[in-house]
Amino acid sequence: MTFALVHSRALDGLNSPEISVEVHLANGLPSFTLVGLADTEVKEARERVRAALQTSGLAFPHNKRITVNLAPADLPKESGRFDLPIALGILAASEQIDARLLEGLEFAGELSLAGELRPVRGALASALAMRQQNKQRGLVLPVASAQEAAWVRGLKVYSAAHLLDVVQALVPGDTAHARPLSLAQAAPRGAAMQGPDLRDVKGQAAAKRALEVAAAGGHSLLMVGPPGSGKSMLAQRFSSLLPPMNENEALASAAVLSLAGHFKPEAWGQRPSRSPHHSASAVALVGGGSPPRPGEISLAHHGVLFLDELPEYPRAALEALREPLETARIVISRAARQAEFPARFQLVAAMNPCPCGHLGSPLRACRCTPDGVARYQGRLSGPLLDRIDLQVEVPAVSPEQVQAAADGETSAAVAKRVAQARDRQMQRQGCTNAELSGDALDAHCHLSSNASHFMTTAAARLGWSARSFHRVLRMARSIADLCGSTEVQVNHIAEAIQYRRVLQVK
Repeated sequence: MTFALVHSRALDGLNSPEISVEVHLANGLPSFTLVGLADTEVKEARERVRAALQTSGLAFPHNKRITVNLAPADLPKESGRFDLPIALGILAASEQIDARLLEGLEFAGELSLAGELRPVRGALASALAMRQQNKQRGLVLPVASAQEAAWVRGLKVYSAAHLLDVVQALVPGDTAHARPLSLAQAAPRGAAMQGPDLRDVKGQAAAKRALEVAAAGGHSLLMVGPPGSGKSMLAQRFSSLLPPMNENEALASAAVLSLAGHFKPEAWGQRPSRSPHHSASAVALVGGGSPPRPGEISLAHHGVLFLDELPEYPRAALEALREPLETARIVISRAARQAEFPARFQLVAAMNPCPCGHLGSPLRACRCTPDGVARYQGRLSGPLLDRIDLQVEVPAVSPEQVQAAADGETSAAVAKRVAQARDRQMQRQGCTNAELSGDALDAHCHLSSNASHFMTTAAARLGWSARSFHRVLRMARSIADLCGSTEVQVNHIAEAIQYRRVLQVK
């Protein structure tokens, strides 16, 4: 036999299209040619595969003209994930393993020069693609990658630590001498992380209430206050108020993290929390590069993205958040290719009210000029502020007030109310209030007659855009859910309006 076909998968954004690794052996001048729009990392597989076969005691066809084609040819391929299928294709074409046994399996894995299998990025994405396409094949991966992919139910995932482990399962002839591959087990789930508790924050009742409303409805939040008032402490405790992820959310979040090589089995089912430095570029936040990689907003999928010192971020980076905040996805378009990543995150941001940070503080006088304050706050554009649901002031607290303040509610007590409010939303509409739009918004945010008149009057006086009107309506619906009310009342709308007046949209 001089031809062999091995199934594998590439990475194209969060998609994982099927790749056919075709290996052909022919007479002629000895050579090893790899074609099919392969990146440099893939082309280097020739040397890794050659050394891995030889050090493993397997025959490499030195006297043959070897041609490896990665089809389809118009899809870019990158990383070392094709080392294992290329090696198996050569072995099958040279009749060292049974090519028929390759038909029911897909392979991915990077080879060391000694033949050991190293983990690859995107194992979960490949497993999810196989399940969505209803492929009846098994998936063979390195041990660490197989433990990731095993979280996908209904799919046979096999693990192997060395090239010889795979070869021994595919020996030709009498299968009684073959050693079957080991079915992978999902990596053990870590214990629930005990993060900082909300009761550690003294005072700041209004800010704590805003966090509760934001957590209940999946809303974005901006906290404005002087240095040391507790903005970062509040943000660090926000994720402890959110309900645990369901299986679909956990898989979607883990698939993005796996794609970037950040997946940790011990953190399975825990909402991601990302907090990039304010020097992060637009590409770091929303994704990009060649090939396109997910950014912080995608790594925070179904979790929290905390941006501290919000006005200090580059203007281009902040403006790049506009569309993802609305659509919950990001499409990265380049001349050669396009990639789409999910980005359903909750934005929690914090900022000082002025350059010195003490505007409105009773503890220290502000030394900024009105023009300086306007320029500082003007770093946040009106369209971006319009997309942030809640804006809450976090005032300065004196040391005497901190010492005299009693302990507040624990995160567990607040999280219980948040979970009850989320349950009401799921039973009523199947999504969080922040995701409501169109007819669903009209159907599930029903206002009483007094509330409708109050809402219309407030919108006219405050000059709201249609977006602001709908965001206040969604917030009022979340406040009503926290109260257990089936109808949005005037007091719910009045509270929601208070969360839109800290910074004026310009």
